[in-house]
Amino acid sequence: MSKPADNGCNDNLVAVLMKKTLGCLLAALCLPAATTTSAQELEAVQLYSQDELLALIRTNSHLKRVRADDCQLVRDIEARADIMQLPAYQFLYGDMLAYAVCVPRNVERGWDLMLQAAAQGLPEGLEQVGRYYHIGRFVQPDIDKAIVYLREAAALGNLKAQLRLAQILVDGHGSPVDFEQSYRWLHHAITADSATHKQIQQLLAQLAQKMPAKVVANAKKPVK
Repeated sequence: MSKPADNGCNDNLVAVLMKKTLGCLLAALCLPAATTTSAQELEAVQLYSQDELLALIRTNSHLKRVRADDCQLVRDIEARADIMQLPAYQFLYGDMLAYAVCVPRNVERGWDLMLQAAAQGLPEGLEQVGRYYHIGRFVQPDIDKAIVYLREAAALGNLKAQLRLAQILVDGHGSPVDFEQSYRWLHHAITADSATHKQIQQLLAQLAQKMPAKVVANAKKPVK
């Protein structure tokens, strides 16, 4: 006949089991807090809204922002450029490819995306393509093509395009037919930047020398 188990041993075993169980419970209670902290630290960067992205592009800080976000949005940007074909994202991803920002350099594909953004009527895209044709970046210099793109961007109110187009005309390129409209755009332009304001004044004075006084007066009339 077997002896009953020793009560002291049973008590010790129960104590050990209770201690282990309590340790597991405490660890489980602490786990959510650690998980929450980790989630906060690894919180995904929010994709830029259309207005936010356009504001970044206008200040030429879009590539800097992508770098500052640790390149977390590359796939989302690519999808909106290639699949959804949103012009602002085509512009952004095209620049990223051309300048190797967060992606391997691919100038040909980047240039194609810039052209697509311009073809959709994005003023910033039109201005950039026109500017690159003017200065010969990524493509051979082509004043005629530069004027075409810059004129379209200028008509949509892009001040950078209006300034560059006026400078091209002052330098003796393009057609005199564009003088009056170029003068009109700059005369009615609004800017808070003193350097830009001075540049506008200089270009207006130079354009005025190329036109009869009555044409200049007509260009100064309020835009209807």
